[in-house]
Amino acid sequence: MLDELKEEAIVNKVGGRFKLSTLIQKRLVQINRGGRPLVDMHSDDKMEIVIQEILQDKIYLTQTGELKIYGETTEQGDLLDLDAGDL
Repeated sequence: MLDELKEEAIVNKVGGRFKLSTLIQKRLVQINRGGRPLVDMHSDDKMEIVIQEILQDKIYLTQTGELKIYGETTEQGDLLDLDAGDL
């Protein structure tokens, strides 16, 4: 297990251990199906890539349990998730 998973900060960031495991699982499926990493890393460890994506606020789960990428919209009319630091 990666050291980051032992920290409560990542658990609290996503809203609990169940949500964390769900987010990791869904993102690993995407990467295994050819999805490109959203972080620049010199590692082939997919789990490490997903953890860094979470820590760098690149991905999240919606209230309905869907995996989303910050700033990405799927349908016309969806709002972008903006961070105040981006403005």
